Parts: sequence; structure tokens; C-alpha cells
Amino acid sequence: MIDKFVPSLEAALAGITDGASIMVGGFGAIGQPHRLVDALSGRGLRNLTLIANNAGGDFGGLPALIAEGAVSKVICSYPRAPTKTAFDRLYAAGEIELELVPQGTLAERIRAAGAGVPAFFTPTGADTALAEGKETRIIDHRLCVLESALSADFALIEAWSADRWGNLTYRATGRNFNPIMATAATITIAQIHQRAELGALDPEHIVTPGLYVQRLFLTDDTDESPTDQTA
Repeated sequence: MIDKFVPSLEAALAGITDGASIMVGGFGAIGQPHRLVDALSGRGLRNLTLIANNAGGDFGGLPALIAEGAVSKVICSYPRAPTKTAFDRLYAAGEIELELVPQGTLAERIRAAGAGVPAFFTPTGADTALAEGKETRIIDHRLCVLESALSADFALIEAWSADRWGNLTYRATGRNFNPIMATAATITIAQIHQRAELGALDPEHIVTPGLYVQRLFLTDDTDESPTDQTA
């Protein structure tokens, strides 16, 4: 019998070791798998590559993970926060690497990896510092930049409900980066709010098929927290 639900955070995060590349879903606090990210902190991990929309703020465990020196490189579209974070300090000291990617390009690089597209041309970033060292081409009279697909060893995502096969639904804006990240990692680990019986999910509402999901962790959160998605 296929049942991808795991009994603990430890089981959910098994195999994440030094040097791993990790995608973390969410747009700010919305849709971020906080329980999974929080559980990574304090494990003494090193040399992680973090792929996310942002480099952490006043929410969730990303700032703690960065502050403890677990992350050596961040690939994101929005590294700053309203207040100073550990990332600001480490970046200013040259102790953490940043690859800044326009948000639409970041999303498309991840989507491309999931779709098996190795690279694509985009006009975004052309004639800017973001295009330095990259191949360019004139397409339809516009200068375009060649961007490579972006995959990871692990994707930590949040979904709203799942059945034991790993079919996922999302709630409102909590969908954001989560579905494309689910397709672009070797191992996708989903934090879930509701467990559904097999066959209970409307097929028209399933966004991520279970084929892309390896592990499910059912959170015991009972409130409609910032991960829930109305913003």
C-alpha cells in the first residue's frame, strides 16, 4: 500500500545533509512550510544552497538557518527584508553568496527544470549586470538572455490537503512557488494541513500529482496562520 505520510519531522527531512540544494516554497510568509524549515535549524548543517523567493524575514526559520551558518549560497529574487536579517550581515562580510534572479525568471527557471527544458531565452535582465557572462541573442528585435533551468536535491513545500498517494491541493495564494518547486527536485517533501481519503479530492482541484511527491508531513497547526493564504 502506498502511503507517503511520515510520522515525524525527522522522517520527513531524512537524507538532507551538508552540501544539499534545497528549494523552499512560499511568497514571504504565505505558503512557506515553516514546520519543515524550522526543523532544519540546529542540525549543524553546512554548505547548503537555498533556492527561495526571499532570503528570510521576520517569520519562519530561514533567518535562523542562515544565521547559524548552514547556508553558503542563496538563489532568490528578493534578498532584503524591512528589518536587518542574518543574511544582510553575512553578505556584507562576504560569508554568503547571493545569486540574484528576477522573480519571473526565477519561477520560469524552476518550471523549466520540472518540464525537462534545459534553458530558455528571456528579455528580462538584458543589458543589465544580471546578464553579465551569459549568452545573449536578438529574438524578434529584442535582446534576450539565455537562462538555465534550476533544480534542487530537495523541495520543501506547503500544500493544503493531500491523500496518501501525494496528490496535492493548495489554498488561495499559498499556491505561489510551491507547485513548480514540487516538480523540480529529486525529493519533494510537502507540509500538509489536511489529510484526505484516497479518492476524496476532486481531480479538477489537484494541482500537483502524487508522482512528484515523495514525503508528506501532516502539521498539527489548527489556526489559519500566515501560511494559510489570504494575503
